[in-house]
Amino acid sequence: MTPTRLLVAGIGNIFLADDAFGPEVVKALGGRPLPGEVHVRDFGIRGLDLAYRLLDGYDAAVLVDAAPRGHRPGTLCLIEPEIPHVTDSAGHAPEAHGMDPVKVLALAAHLGDGALPRIVVLGCEPQTLPSCDADVAVGLSAPVGEAVQRAVTLLHTVVRALLLDPAAPLSFGHTDEFGAAPPARPPADPAGADEDRRTEPTPPPRDDGCRAHPSASKEHA
Repeated sequence: MTPTRLLVAGIGNIFLADDAFGPEVVKALGGRPLPGEVHVRDFGIRGLDLAYRLLDGYDAAVLVDAAPRGHRPGTLCLIEPEIPHVTDSAGHAPEAHGMDPVKVLALAAHLGDGALPRIVVLGCEPQTLPSCDADVAVGLSAPVGEAVQRAVTLLHTVVRALLLDPAAPLSFGHTDEFGAAPPARPPADPAGADEDRRTEPTPPPRDDGCRAHPSASKEHA
């Protein structure tokens, strides 16, 4: 049997405050490494690199990112985004030094001969998220910084499940600001994968000219 191949990708701009959540989680994994068969990489804002890496035969990929969804800062969410379907890559190609996850997934879907790996986003609600043209803001806010180790713990749980079965049902929901992730359970609505299973509405995606989160592809996300 071919061993399961997983990718864990930290994405975000380290100079835009809480947008550095993904890279900081990848850095923290140095102290609590994932199993050796899991490829862990900080992609930063290298969108093209990530798009091509998603075509490298992985069974599943976990993208670790700041994800503004209207929760309390530091809240963690597991999200399974809807993969964009495009007939050409015009207008969907990420910039060489930009990271728009929607464009990254669209480009990878266009370039690939088959289906993309299963994509799961481990997102954290940011407190401070400047726009691209803002001044440099280095360092995570307190609640997001405190969420880094919880994200590492959650990653270990998610990765164990995906290594056993890349199609395993995961718990798509938020974790509270102090506890661990809720126990795994089948999603309530398998067809509606692009959501984090909260009942309250989530505000529209930010439009700062920088990047859009893949969870913004449905009205309720």
